[in-house]
Amino acid sequence: MTNYNSIGKLAATFGVKGELVLVHHLGQKTALKGVPAIFIEIKRDELLPYFVEEARVKNETELFIKLEGINSKEEARNFLQKQVWLPEETVQQFTNKTAPISYLGFHIIDNGTDIGEILEVIEQPHQLLCRIDLDGKEALIPMHQETLLKVDKKKKEVHVQLPDGLLDIFR
Repeated sequence: MTNYNSIGKLAATFGVKGELVLVHHLGQKTALKGVPAIFIEIKRDELLPYFVEEARVKNETELFIKLEGINSKEEARNFLQKQVWLPEETVQQFTNKTAPISYLGFHIIDNGTDIGEILEVIEQPHQLLCRIDLDGKEALIPMHQETLLKVDKKKKEVHVQLPDGLLDIFR
């Protein structure tokens, strides 16, 4: 079974021919060259493939993307604010190794205890939030300079020291 990772969202339309602006978290300029399709989360936990006709770089965190079957600004508006997903292997190909999204699949270690695998990285202005599955429930773990101790890329571990009681909120 293929695992998918969210790389960003469709933030705006561009022009009148159905182009969209994809805001991504890959950490480098990319036009996703060679990617035949992206997956869009139309409804929660429902990913549908859309074939890429054309993609080109706008800047470090955005690209223009034209999808097959979307040929007007009005049609493109239906996709605004939708999450875009790619297969995990594809995300690894296009991700800068220092980008926060590169921590997907790493395990969070709090005081020597593995509390879960990072399933999603949510970037915010002053911190990152890492979504994990904690005892069958979704938990958002904050990552900032006060909680992050070290990152072990070889072992795929993120070592943190979380505030007392934080995990109790999610249990």
